[in-house]
Amino acid sequence: MEASKLTVAVTGPTGEIGLAALRALDHSPTVGRVIGMARSPFRPSDHELSEKVEYRRGDVLDRDSVDELVAGADVVVHLAFIIMGDPEEARAINLEGSRNVFEATVAAGAKRLVYTSSVAAYGFHADNPQPLTEDVEPHGSESFYYSAHKAEIEQVLDETLAGSDVGAWVFRPCIVAGAGAPMLIETMVGALPVFGQLKLARRIADQVPFLGPILPDPGIPFQLVHTDDVAQALLAAVDGKGAPGRYNLAGQGAMTVARMARALGWLSVPVPGAAVVSLDELLQRLPGMPPEAAWLTAFRVPTLMDTSKARAELGWHPRWDAEATLQETITGAREAGIL
Repeated sequence: MEASKLTVAVTGPTGEIGLAALRALDHSPTVGRVIGMARSPFRPSDHELSEKVEYRRGDVLDRDSVDELVAGADVVVHLAFIIMGDPEEARAINLEGSRNVFEATVAAGAKRLVYTSSVAAYGFHADNPQPLTEDVEPHGSESFYYSAHKAEIEQVLDETLAGSDVGAWVFRPCIVAGAGAPMLIETMVGALPVFGQLKLARRIADQVPFLGPILPDPGIPFQLVHTDDVAQALLAAVDGKGAPGRYNLAGQGAMTVARMARALGWLSVPVPGAAVVSLDELLQRLPGMPPEAAWLTAFRVPTLMDTSKARAELGWHPRWDAEATLQETITGAREAGIL
């Protein structure tokens, strides 16, 4: 390894963004060594990664493991996060695990920290400006723990790095998708029983049962970003391009539930936004609801982001638009047997 090349430590490299990030780092001529850590078994060679990429099993809740991971790293990329699951476990890993990574990064004297937050950090609020720019303060939706955690972690990051020499690049991607990122489709499939609680959807399904799955369409536009495009933004930050700060990430164009349903070969029915809000609030009070139900919160209001800062300061130009990203995601989901 050349002394001038970067050593990069990555938490959560086995996730949807993580695998794309490993590929980008592996192919980068500025990166000499990549060390990934997660809780699950993983062999880089199984994913056509070179010997430049190393892997060790560990937990971000174990501070000793985190300290060992980041020791000697020039850049730390923090991707480990629970999106859906038990709220208590998620809070421990998301909040305390992230704090461990941030504190260890400062203690190790790394040059840069790269963290993936989310559009959800802004919260899903009717008074959010459109489009959202990076100077809007994060204010997560308390009813959706993923959103609340993302906003809180950004505050933890600022507090932990205050007074240190570590520069932090924080990315707020919209819904991440692509062939290797089926969570969007998995969420839709998992939430179908919840969507069926809408009276109009039940009535149509009862009358014409052979139509297949039905998605309620509140008409709220949303954005998609391809995992490979997120990885390119992360790589720009690893290389120190642009200034430390927050950056929105989204591909060109917007998507709607109706367009997504057509691409899936499903049916959509228009519903007023108030109906989605009412169902969302009802489901929050019902026990035993699937975790996918929490994503109904995301369809309360538009959350379109302005990405001009990433384009101007990082030279980031996404290759995938919303339509192409969706099509590849569906193809990947079919090949994986999710659909």
